[in-house]
Amino acid sequence: MIRVLFVCLGNICRSPMGEFICKAEAAARGVADRLYIESAGTSGEEEGNPVYPPARAELAKHGIACGGKRARQLCREDGDRFDYILCMEERHVLAARRICPSARAEIVRLLDDTACPRDIADPWWTRDFAAAYAEIAEGVSAFLDRLEREGKLG
Repeated sequence: MIRVLFVCLGNICRSPMGEFICKAEAAARGVADRLYIESAGTSGEEEGNPVYPPARAELAKHGIACGGKRARQLCREDGDRFDYILCMEERHVLAARRICPSARAEIVRLLDDTACPRDIADPWWTRDFAAAYAEIAEGVSAFLDRLEREGKLG
């Protein structure tokens, strides 16, 4: 079982979108049983809150439900509980490495496996949830392609 954690700042927009897009894509590829997928935030200020309504609405446009998800903060143990910590921005990579200093997990940006590695802008500020969805879906696809190329999905 490959354990994957998506990380953003508050765990109410991008990282839960990553979590649920990845679950949907893994199911579509027939590999959902080989992956354990969660999300967290580097900040605890949104802890316990549900997915932000515009993010939830964007997922719903694509037939993806995220009911029951509550924000949680990244913790030191996550560095050992997960194989991959996929971050939305470089600053989240740095924060995750600080929070999980002895992590065995590979901590990288989600879009690092794409043809154009970059940060994913926070739709909380840009209000462009469709763009965030598209970039996250691009990163998820590239990540799952990588796992398949490396023979990690069976």
